[in-house]
Amino acid sequence: MAKVFCIANQKGGVGKTTTTVNLAAGLAQVKQRVLVIDLDPQGNATMGSGIDKRAMPLSVYDVLLESAAIGEARQRSEKGGYDVLGANRELAGAEVELVALEHRNERLRRALAGTEDDYDFVLIDCPPSLSLLTLNGLCSAHGVIVPMQCEYFALEGLSDLVNTIKQVHANLNRDLQIIGLLRVMFDPRITLQQQVSDQLRAHFGDKVFDAVIPRNVRLAEAPSYGQPGVVFDPASKGAQAYIDFARELVQRVKGLR
Repeated sequence: MAKVFCIANQKGGVGKTTTTVNLAAGLAQVKQRVLVIDLDPQGNATMGSGIDKRAMPLSVYDVLLESAAIGEARQRSEKGGYDVLGANRELAGAEVELVALEHRNERLRRALAGTEDDYDFVLIDCPPSLSLLTLNGLCSAHGVIVPMQCEYFALEGLSDLVNTIKQVHANLNRDLQIIGLLRVMFDPRITLQQQVSDQLRAHFGDKVFDAVIPRNVRLAEAPSYGQPGVVFDPASKGAQAYIDFARELVQRVKGLR
């Protein structure tokens, strides 16, 4: 049965999409079956997986409105080695349309019910806001992976996210928990980043993943080639860090069972 994880942080620009596509590619390299669900209307995870968001016949929008099943709408990222339920600008309209519908928070969870045996991992790339789309992701998930930079403002945003997760856990999804915090765009030469990293370790303990993703130009270049960084330059420090993270996540999930 698939483990469903949201990659979420209410702060923008912290590497959620980069983490989603590279973790998916890393998991695929360690022989895991992966589905990426792009819940961001910008469709960056879709494009970063090598799929043209403008040419998709069906998308996550159709799945949320129950006019298509995941099996019909998903596409294969040939370079990444995983499946993608893509998004495009249509998804922005789903926000308005979902408001009037029944079970509006549970649309994605109901759609996923038929695909549990097809995958080992489902990774949901959430938009940087607490919207109906993000709520659909959180209501569908077993846990949340939080990518964050080791900076002061990131700590402020983290407390808001933890409160949100607690509220969703209490009211909408009793399975939801924080799986772990992933330190991204990390530069060990910056004293503040080391201090914030130490604070995270002190406060969250083993909820902080051992893997650390360094600031790496190859990861930033990869989306323009329609590839995850793990595939674009497998020897780069960023790619190696994401493969290490994928292995660590597989081990952590075994502990959850």
